[in-house]
Amino acid sequence: QVHLVESGGGLVQPGGSLSLSCAASGTFLRIDDMEWYRQAPGKQRELVARITRGGVTNFADSVKGRFTISRDNAKNTVYLQQNSLTPEDTAVYKCYVVVGTGLSYWGQGTQVTVSS
Repeated sequence: QVHLVESGGGLVQPGGSLSLSCAASGTFLRIDDMEWYRQAPGKQRELVARITRGGVTNFADSVKGRFTISRDNAKNTVYLQQNSLTPEDTAVYKCYVVVGTGLSYWGQGTQVTVSS
């Protein structure tokens, strides 16, 4: 099994920033894609950002220019830096990882609330 543990969520005011982390542990040879999704009240689950093992990134239009995804392969960790947060960013953010065998895993999620 692969276990994903997310951290860094919390309550921030509009315009603030958060740094989310997702650390993978377990048995695997390598991690391929690492992704962040979010689920907001009344909305569909949305792919926020993706980063491949080679560092190719993809962002949802709604977060381009504000969020940055990065990874540390030595630590098996993916990060999501969130800047200029708005109330529309309020959601449960979940990490999604694809390992070298093609299997994929979800994290438990971390709550991000943007409110004044």
